[in-house]
Amino acid sequence: MLTTIKKIFFTPLLLLYMISAAKQKQYIRADVDRWIDIQPRPEQTDLTRLCALLAASKAFRNLYYFRLSKGSLCIKSMVRVARLFFRPHPTLRLTSGCEFGPGLFIQHGHCTGVACKMGKNGWINQHVVIGSLDNSGSPTFGDNCRVTVGAKVLGNIRIGNNVTVGANAVVVKNVPDNCVVVGVPAYIIKRDGIRVEEKLV
Repeated sequence: MLTTIKKIFFTPLLLLYMISAAKQKQYIRADVDRWIDIQPRPEQTDLTRLCALLAASKAFRNLYYFRLSKGSLCIKSMVRVARLFFRPHPTLRLTSGCEFGPGLFIQHGHCTGVACKMGKNGWINQHVVIGSLDNSGSPTFGDNCRVTVGAKVLGNIRIGNNVTVGANAVVVKNVPDNCVVVGVPAYIIKRDGIRVEEKLV
C-alpha cells in the first residue's frame, strides 16, 4: 500500500511528460524501456512504468529532468519548480551541455559527474567522472557503451561503439570499437571478443 501511495504522490510529474515535445517523449520512453529491461518491474503501461521509476529512483529523476530541460522555456521553468518538490539525486550531475542518445541507464548515480556526448543505450555506474581535462572539450561516446564503477574518462577523446570502461580505469586516449579497457592509464584487454593487451594510442 505504501508503494501505491508513493506512486500517486509522483503522478504530478507525469504532466511534464504529457505536455513535452515528441522528441523528449521518444527519448523518455526509450529510457524507461531500458531501465525496465535491466531492472524489471510489474507495471504494464508506459505511464505506470514511468511513474514507478520516478517514485523509486532519484537517479532516474535526474535523467527525466535532463530530458525535459531540452524542451521549451515553459517546460524548463516547470522542471525547476518540480525539482523543489520531487528531488533528484543530489550527487549526480548531468551538465546541460551533455547529449545522450535514447536508452541511457544510470546505475545508482552516487558521486557521479557527466559532461559528454553519448550515443544510444549508454550505461553509467556510480562514482564515475566524465568530462574535460582543459578547454579542449569533453569525450564523445558511440553506441552501447558502459562506464563502470569509479572510472574516469577525460578529455576531447572518442570512445567507439560497444566499449566497456572497467572499474576505476582512467581513460585519456581514444578507444576503438568493440573493446574493453582497464587500468591506470587504461589499456585494452579485449578487442572484438578476443583477449589482448594493447596500449591506447
